[in-house]
Amino acid sequence: MRRTRILTAVLALAAGLLAGTPPALAAEPVEREVSIAADTYTWKNARIDGGGFVPGIVFNRKEKDLAYARTDIGGAYRWQESTKTWTPLLDHVGWDDWGHTGVVSLASDSVDPDKVYAAVGTYTNSWDPGNGAVLRSADRGGSWQKADLPFKLGGNMPGRGMGERLAVDPNKNSVLYLGAPSGKGLWRSTDSGATWSQVANFPNVGNYVQDPSDTSGYASDNQGIVWVTFDESTGTSGSATKTIYVGVADKENAVYRSTDAGATWQRLAGQPTGYLAHKGVLDTVNGHLYIAYSDKGGPYDGGKGRLWRYATATGTWTDISPVAEADTYYGFSGLTVDRQKPGTIMVTAYSSWWPDTQIFRSTDSGATWTKAWDYTSYPNRENRYTMDVSSSPWLTWGANPSPPEQTPKLGWMTEALEIDPFDSDRMMYGTGATVYGTENLTDWDDGGKFTVKPMVQGLEETAVNDLASPPSGAPLLSALGDIGGFRHTDLTKVPPMMYTSPNFTTTTSLDFAESDPNTVVRVGNLDSGPHIAFSTDNGANWFAGTDPSGVSGGGTVAAAADGSRFVWSPQGAGVHYATGFGSSWSASSGIPAGAIVESDRVDPKTFYGFKSGKFYVSTDGGATFTASAATGLPSGDSVRFKALPGTKGDVWLAGGASDGAYGLWHSTDGGATFTKLSGVGQADTIGFGKAAAGASYQTLYTSAEIGGVRGIFRSTDKGATWTRINDDAHQWGWTGAAITGDPRVYGRVYVATNGRGVIYGDTSDAGGGDDGGGGTDPGPTPTGACAVTYKITNQWSGGFQADVRLANTGSGAWNGWSLSWSFPDGQTVSQMWNAEHTSSGGSVTAKNVGWNGNVAAGSSVSFGFTGSWSGANGKPTAFKLGDRTCAVS
Repeated sequence: MRRTRILTAVLALAAGLLAGTPPALAAEPVEREVSIAADTYTWKNARIDGGGFVPGIVFNRKEKDLAYARTDIGGAYRWQESTKTWTPLLDHVGWDDWGHTGVVSLASDSVDPDKVYAAVGTYTNSWDPGNGAVLRSADRGGSWQKADLPFKLGGNMPGRGMGERLAVDPNKNSVLYLGAPSGKGLWRSTDSGATWSQVANFPNVGNYVQDPSDTSGYASDNQGIVWVTFDESTGTSGSATKTIYVGVADKENAVYRSTDAGATWQRLAGQPTGYLAHKGVLDTVNGHLYIAYSDKGGPYDGGKGRLWRYATATGTWTDISPVAEADTYYGFSGLTVDRQKPGTIMVTAYSSWWPDTQIFRSTDSGATWTKAWDYTSYPNRENRYTMDVSSSPWLTWGANPSPPEQTPKLGWMTEALEIDPFDSDRMMYGTGATVYGTENLTDWDDGGKFTVKPMVQGLEETAVNDLASPPSGAPLLSALGDIGGFRHTDLTKVPPMMYTSPNFTTTTSLDFAESDPNTVVRVGNLDSGPHIAFSTDNGANWFAGTDPSGVSGGGTVAAAADGSRFVWSPQGAGVHYATGFGSSWSASSGIPAGAIVESDRVDPKTFYGFKSGKFYVSTDGGATFTASAATGLPSGDSVRFKALPGTKGDVWLAGGASDGAYGLWHSTDGGATFTKLSGVGQADTIGFGKAAAGASYQTLYTSAEIGGVRGIFRSTDKGATWTRINDDAHQWGWTGAAITGDPRVYGRVYVATNGRGVIYGDTSDAGGGDDGGGGTDPGPTPTGACAVTYKITNQWSGGFQADVRLANTGSGAWNGWSLSWSFPDGQTVSQMWNAEHTSSGGSVTAKNVGWNGNVAAGSSVSFGFTGSWSGANGKPTAFKLGDRTCAVS
């Protein structure tokens, strides 16, 4: 699967750099107190397991079970053998250094296994404003020191699967080499990575670029020096290794060697030409340097490839390619030697997209080969392996392909492949979506089948575009790059499948109907097919909508508060609205194409939009919009805004640019005017969660700079004061795409990252109450008629979930409410959201929380709960609002 998230962070960050105009606010800033003492939070990932490209896996050659993995935008990880999981190592990377979450190379010190190094930097062009760095750790990545470089590195650039570009001298571990891109050459450190200098006499900086015509600089950058390999047999402990091989992105001059510890360098004589050397792996026992070649830099492309063996003693080159050149339609890359049996080597056809990747294995130094799979009679194939993806079932993509394709695939973009140097039976390899591995690899040689399973738990690598936490149903819905998104019913478990029917390559936006959370809409990108989908069961199942003419991408979408209509601002077409599930769309007027759209969470006919400094309002269901008179809002489009559930016209807007208006604004009149919160220097997201105990307003969450500190902040008093809830060890680079609290669990917040998946935090602060608190005592007992709709939305053995809708059918407004009922079969309530509850046996009383106590005549309020049952689960037949009996439906 071709990854589409190259620009996920870049577009948003670049938008934030657009010039702004001096603020001319409709209302003066409100002075705020700033509290930045961090609350104690526990941070975890909502489990997806993988989700992105893993271009490098590195085993330590001295210590068993010590291994690392690098990702292109999501940091680095260390393998934890006791739990068979990966531990993230770069979560400390902050907002200003977000590019350092892209790891172009890793090196584990085989002299001192406690030491590990990471070369970091995401883009070599203008998308990443910062230079690269080499991070060094003396405690296996527990803590880091940084050496800044005078050039950029490209962890998410073309060619990122080649390598490793960073290497530690196996005899004198204070010496390291780093291959640089962009014509910057070969660099060396002689003080364990603290300082670096260019190797001035290295003769070739590389010349290969993927696409010289690319004016963005992304595909037109020189891929440079791509790997460094030491011949440890040419040195002794404490003395620098004499022989060093270096791979260069130059099809005519791909491999160089030094035999005097880097003092001089020569092009390796007799080498093949016409290809790029992706990997260079040395077997010192047999004196063989193996080199995997491709005609392109990867990781997506490659149409031809070869595999060569160089005899280090004689200088003889031998073509040991597993197949004839004419039969290749892919390049070779993933390359490894079995250190227990050095004559055993493996290589991948990394760019064989169809019908599957291929892995080749030789036990005689490349004289003969076998394949992981082969055709019997086309299109039928026989595999030497079995696949078990039960731990990550979404890896099948819900597909049912025709032969010779199979699901799950063996992989794609397989540029990382390593046999454990201490265990011939264990191999790991990276794909565009996960890390696969096996622990019975040698069964391949015995005519048996080896088992391939995901070895990826703890490595979370999705780029998150949007998040939603409905008041009932699943606690989390996500919109993700590359793999679409998931409905999490349990944050600690991998969901069985991403959204399907249709399966968007990338989901760009999603929303649910506030008073009917079973109604959900999502939009996204798809090469061919619809760009919008709907669900009527809280995102469990989906059906495609119909696109208006001209749609080319997902854009943003909003659902009416009651789910009766939708407003969509897709790429390639202007803003449109539809009644019902998008079978027929009409163009909205008064709002520019590309506007961000959201819905009011109370009035189903009110929608909002924002574009280039202007706020827009529709009161007729999206048919017409009118520009608000509000001024002083950010002039660019790096803005995110949301309307507060439970209160009509209550809107919060975050965003801006450092050279213009930038911060957090609040409107209580449906966007007619906005007040800027003066205590918030910068803000990029805004979200709402369950109110604190005794609070009259929902909790606010933002990714922002407040009091001069960047972080994730929470306010329980409508923005009057703020508390930082993350810390310097938990920053996750760029967190500007989305944030939301949980309406059912006080203090819980979901944070979008650009490569570290969905992070969620829970507070140790008991201020929210663990019993469903956040409520206030009802006011005077409501008068007038009422009606209740009770619906069981899910049921399982011993448990169930239900939604309750309480409607004010009288003529007067309620200022607080309390609803009581008795279960006919002794059921009990376990947890309730959007209401506070007490119970005794089968009798239950639910009362409003602070933000939903006011219910106007003709309006309604909804809450939900989970409960237990035994024997029968009958519905209550009588509900009382105070002492009044409500109609029941």
